Amino acid sequence: MQAFTEWLKAVNDIVWGLPIIVLILGTGFYLQLRLRFMPLRNIAYGFRMIWRSRHANDKAHGDISPYAALMTALSATVGTGNIAGVATAIAVGGPGALFWMWMTALVGMATKYAEVLLAVHYREKDAKGQWVGGPMYAIKNGLGRKWKWLGTLFAIFGGLAGFGIGCMVQSNGVSSAMHDAFGIPLWVTGLVCAVLTAAVILGGIQRIGAVAEKLIPAMCIAYVLCVGVVLAVFAGQIPQALATIFEQAFSPTAATGGFIGSTVLMAIRMGVARGIFSNEAGLGTAGIAQAAGASKDPVFSGIVGMMGTFIDTIVVCTMTGLAIVVTGVWQGGANGAVLSAQSFEAALPGVGKYVLAICLAVFAFTTILGWAYYGEKCWTYLVGPICEKPFRILWVIGTYFGAVATLDLAWLIADTLNALMAIPNLIALLLLSPVVARLTRDYFARKQSGQLEH
Repeated sequence: MQAFTEWLKAVNDIVWGLPIIVLILGTGFYLQLRLRFMPLRNIAYGFRMIWRSRHANDKAHGDISPYAALMTALSATVGTGNIAGVATAIAVGGPGALFWMWMTALVGMATKYAEVLLAVHYREKDAKGQWVGGPMYAIKNGLGRKWKWLGTLFAIFGGLAGFGIGCMVQSNGVSSAMHDAFGIPLWVTGLVCAVLTAAVILGGIQRIGAVAEKLIPAMCIAYVLCVGVVLAVFAGQIPQALATIFEQAFSPTAATGGFIGSTVLMAIRMGVARGIFSNEAGLGTAGIAQAAGASKDPVFSGIVGMMGTFIDTIVVCTMTGLAIVVTGVWQGGANGAVLSAQSFEAALPGVGKYVLAICLAVFAFTTILGWAYYGEKCWTYLVGPICEKPFRILWVIGTYFGAVATLDLAWLIADTLNALMAIPNLIALLLLSPVVARLTRDYFARKQSGQLEH
């Protein structure tokens, strides 16, 4: 097993090396250029469309409202990556890693917009009459049969990655947080997680969407308010923290306290890897959820979808990262959720770690729900609807075992599969970028002439 772990670490170093970083950032930047920076110019418009998407147009096709689809996508992204992932990026890459998370998100908005647009544009109905989409369908229906193997690869990587990144890793985060903060036995948390997961995912996308659209907004607002307290206590350190983030994004981070130092390349690598782990721009997963949303126009869905990246990274991850840097705990040698907990404790002694544990538990649980849908649709694409019930049962079982197991290897596998998922998706985005540009031009031409109808 030790030899396998070492081999996997070597593979992970390769797949998360310079080529994949260039591919992810380069694809996002290329799409931004091709779209004339439309995603960045329409952030305010995107928030208005989120509000409008709460109620689906009666003439639109879909199984849930676009708002519920966005909340389902956010339920999968707003998770341990926003707490443990950000902390790991800073602990290994230094404060400069947060800057590269921002860059990943800003170019990633174009990536997320394109993958959601294509997912809705090329979606189809399955054997049960439900709308399904995502990179595998965009590849099959957009690029043709000769490229179908690429969609199959995505579905295989996504179907396998889900059990790691979206299931066991998340339930492990919940059980660890509850045990460390409140002393609750791992098996108790695992059992509760499994029961709650079963209660939601056995109802399919409608029930997942209904839970997500109520839980996600409240969860994000509560977390931002909690981190806001930390930043208010250390408000005087915020200017220096921002200066440190920008300075160390382009220069090596010197060793200090328990921090062992970091190179610029490591800051970039950790920022990009953890940014993708958090907001999933480039993985193609958000399109799977958005394809179920009722929408008459794929561009509208893309605009709503791209805001998930903004909310996840520019808002939630930034709050976590700033809390870690302003309190100075990043120099102490801690890592992951422990580091985030230390930042809360610095501002709220005796209370902070409990608050963070609850936030982490809820974040991770919602990720289990969102990724359950992603994984199911990947396997449905590969073997058909016959796999739905067996998959849901296996997912619930995986939720329990993830909570009680040691998952260092699972984290490593999940990280590697993330990169492997991104490759076929990014290739498809580049090849189908003319479609994205054409549909976008048509949409905004109709918007300017007052002919739009959502």
